[in-house]
Amino acid sequence: MVTGKAKLFRDHGGHGHAPVTNIELFFDLVFVFAITQLSHTLLAHLGWLGALRTLLLLFAVWWVWIYTTWVANWLDPERAHVRLMLILLMLGGLMLSISIPGAFGKQGWLFAAAYCSMQIGRSLYMVWASRGVHPARARSFLRITFWLLLSLPLWIAGAAAAPDQRLLLWGAALLIDYAGPALFFPTPILGRSEAGDWDISGAHMAERCALFVIISLGEGVLITGATFAELPQDRLHWFAFATCFLGSAALWWLYFDSGARRGSERIETSDQAGLIARNAYTYWHIAIVAGLIVSAVADEMLLMHPQGHIEPGLLAVSIGGPLLFLIGNMGFKKATNDRRLPPFSHMIGSALLLAVGAAAWFGHWQPIALGLATFAALVFTAIWEWGSYHGGWRRWAPWIERFDRA
Repeated sequence: MVTGKAKLFRDHGGHGHAPVTNIELFFDLVFVFAITQLSHTLLAHLGWLGALRTLLLLFAVWWVWIYTTWVANWLDPERAHVRLMLILLMLGGLMLSISIPGAFGKQGWLFAAAYCSMQIGRSLYMVWASRGVHPARARSFLRITFWLLLSLPLWIAGAAAAPDQRLLLWGAALLIDYAGPALFFPTPILGRSEAGDWDISGAHMAERCALFVIISLGEGVLITGATFAELPQDRLHWFAFATCFLGSAALWWLYFDSGARRGSERIETSDQAGLIARNAYTYWHIAIVAGLIVSAVADEMLLMHPQGHIEPGLLAVSIGGPLLFLIGNMGFKKATNDRRLPPFSHMIGSALLLAVGAAAWFGHWQPIALGLATFAALVFTAIWEWGSYHGGWRRWAPWIERFDRA
């Protein structure tokens, strides 16, 4: 009979399916807001400095969400105690999201306080919940807490510093936070974690990350609809609207047609689910999400100015968003199978995007032409991958097989 703190944990033993619960979906609503805040912040400060700052804020937002996803993989969110903890984290996440536009201004303290309190508080909760029930897991979260405390002074110093110094200090803090899992959290006395310490439900991790991708895709759809609703309903804007929407559909296809399912099957059946979750889902999905946010910004800019001169900012987000997405997708798909190389379709697609960017800039294209060419590059990539995965190429282009299945 399960008693005491043991009731707080799911009983999946690192295998089987731990279902995504309603409270986890409720928790995600805060991050719908966070993604919107990030895209609006990037649009308002479109430039190299603004992009770096927004990227840093995204790293922090993602790290809060993915750490909570790991914890919810073990804890049972149907327990009132766990639900209350997640609701408190929601409140912290709401404060974090509210402070995003002013994180490098007067709301730096709020951003740093929300981030650090969520990260450290959740880890200490896991130490308490695991103690006496899962000793190895308790030690793992003691190590995590140690690493979070290492970066804490940098978060505090950054909040007190001027904006330029804040970028450097918070960047160093996130470097520490992100290095922890990659190094297995080496800690004095406690040593390093082992791969076997991270006995998770792979299906749960895959489903949760897929849901976050949907949230990020949703930002592009919402921006497309909301922006178009305020614009003249002429032929050119209808054309731009269709291009933006179909571009979002192409991005969805590239992730969900085969990659998400194959990734879920791989992590669900692997005896190294923790390592796959760390590499494929914890790290590589950052680039996927970043690409979707940048693509949403590109959609709004294209809808607002479908004709005229292509500004450097529009070119950067129109090419950079899909390119980041394809790079993240390449890493994710490479990490969830045994192929020697990343998907060849995605490498060709990335090269096409760079070629489109160069042609648009030097050829003085209209913005709508840039949007159409970017969409065409994504469709070409999706068709190539679909044909390769479903074996269609063997019927008429067998030479492609030497590049491995895309």
